[in-house]
Amino acid sequence: MSIDAILIAPAQLQALQSSEPVVVIDTRDAETFAAGHIPGAVNVREIFTYLATSTPEGLEALKATFASALGVVGLSGAETAVFYEDALNSGYGQSCRGYYLLTWLGYPKIKVLNGGYSAWKAAGLPVSTEAATPTPATFPTLTGADVMLTQADVQAALGTDTVLLDVRDVDEWIGDSSSPYGKDFAPRKGRLPGAKWVEWYRFMKPSAQGPVFKTPDEVKAECATAGIAPDDTIYLYCFKGARASNTFLALKQAGFSDVRMYFGSWNEWSRDESLPIETGLPLAKSGKKPSLALAA
Repeated sequence: MSIDAILIAPAQLQALQSSEPVVVIDTRDAETFAAGHIPGAVNVREIFTYLATSTPEGLEALKATFASALGVVGLSGAETAVFYEDALNSGYGQSCRGYYLLTWLGYPKIKVLNGGYSAWKAAGLPVSTEAATPTPATFPTLTGADVMLTQADVQAALGTDTVLLDVRDVDEWIGDSSSPYGKDFAPRKGRLPGAKWVEWYRFMKPSAQGPVFKTPDEVKAECATAGIAPDDTIYLYCFKGARASNTFLALKQAGFSDVRMYFGSWNEWSRDESLPIETGLPLAKSGKKPSLALAA
């Protein structure tokens, strides 16, 4: 599948809206949405804000929350869901989080606006301040895709050939900060033992309409710098699954065959003191290996 199968350009989205049933979902905060949005769009901020755990109860709550929220805005299975954020480098991958969640839930028609709302405006397309009034639907019960990892899945992968790919910002990777929400938002700083790192920004490039996704070959080249191949088994994580969703989309559409995500990510892992973490600079000048921090 080509990257264009999921990513949609602003002009393509405008044409799609006039030719078939589409639910355009704005993932930004309510105040920003009210100030101007794509005509006909609905606002579902929870796509970005919902914090999930990977326990059976946590995943069931995740499924129920979004089946309800997405049904309310009109997704029945017949409509194409199109997610967007402000810009792909400023919204922490929140539109892609919608793509990942619907992929997990098995929804058949999903797209992400490449370049986000900034690209829509740069293309000179109309904006609106009027909230849409969607017709509620029953979100379908579908067979989901095997893309969701639990804490136990990640524990079992430690020390194996599975690639644990950390896509967080550099301050989180080196253990200077615990999250994008403040250095001490989560109780521990560090990374998964043995993880590789490709910062999520690297899967995008500038364009006249703002950041857009790199081509499949460019995505493969970025992964190759970290020794990651398209046929590797890849377990993604970030802090709460948004930035990793951005990378999930990039890798899947570039032809990486076995990509899954630990959606609970560092927000969940760091809060369990019994789980190992790696701390210290990954490439210390002394040549010493990073230390493992374990529970006492």
